[in-house]
Amino acid sequence: MPPTTVEEDVMRAVWLREFGGPEALVPGPAPDPTPGPGQVLIDVAHANITFVETQQRSGRPGPFQVTPPLIPGNGVGGLIAAVGPDVDAALIGRRVVSATGGSGGYAERAAVDAAAPFEVPAGLALDEAVALLADGRTATMLVQAVGVRPGDRVLVEAAAGGVGSLLVQLADQAGAQVVGVAGGPGKVDLLPGLGADLAVDYLLPDWADRVRAALGGVDVVLDGVGGAVARAAFDLLTPGGRMISFGLASGQWSPVSPEAATERQVTLVRPDVPPAQLRAYTEQALADAAAGRLRPLIGQRFPLERAADAHAAIEARATVGKTLLDVAL
Repeated sequence: MPPTTVEEDVMRAVWLREFGGPEALVPGPAPDPTPGPGQVLIDVAHANITFVETQQRSGRPGPFQVTPPLIPGNGVGGLIAAVGPDVDAALIGRRVVSATGGSGGYAERAAVDAAAPFEVPAGLALDEAVALLADGRTATMLVQAVGVRPGDRVLVEAAAGGVGSLLVQLADQAGAQVVGVAGGPGKVDLLPGLGADLAVDYLLPDWADRVRAALGGVDVVLDGVGGAVARAAFDLLTPGGRMISFGLASGQWSPVSPEAATERQVTLVRPDVPPAQLRAYTEQALADAAAGRLRPLIGQRFPLERAADAHAAIEARATVGKTLLDVAL
């Protein structure tokens, strides 16, 4: 069958034409994508923003480099509006969330591989599904990889962030005693409502002493901050403990060496997950949210044209939970 098409020749988008600060993200028109063989076209309602994208925009070294000019963004949600010549037209109209392959998300439409989207379960709002696309998969994977067990004392860093807020919920549901660690009283105040038994501000110099006084130590560290916070959290681990790193809100990865971990009888967990399992983790997160077992924390939203403001807020650590771009007018 011939590909279905949309009438517009151009769409609204946000461009990164050269590396720089948030102001390097500039709204402008872009050619309307057409789904090719094996692709579908998504009318985007919401786009996901990740911390990694702020690093890509600045041109910092890292594992996910981009080359300007491009439209950033690797996660969208919306309706399938058209399909390529060899794709089932019955997909048109379905609510989906999808990775875009590394770019093209900050735009009104995105063409993606037909196998990439996830259908949004009934009962789950589209914006919540977008908030879970990357973070839900990551949180589900981390809890599985580190093996959270009933009775474990689990410390979650960056606990008011997109991934961290989900980790608090999942660890609580697994029967753990959860310590939520976040930066600033406004963020700390959110944590008991997510399931944290103890909420601590890591900006206070004695935060680790407070955890030690309350619990004696911890069995699991889920490290989303890195740097000095990760080191202090590592020092709270008791022999047999496990630590896994998923972020670097401090700007630095965890400094804990394998030798230091061995000396302390601590396991540094570094999961190697095949793509098929990652897809299963996303499906699990979406199903858990649809069933009411998982609640993404959408802390702030920006219209598409204000993507620069969204990046600035994330870099200023002025955000909680997930930050979304609302694309549809």
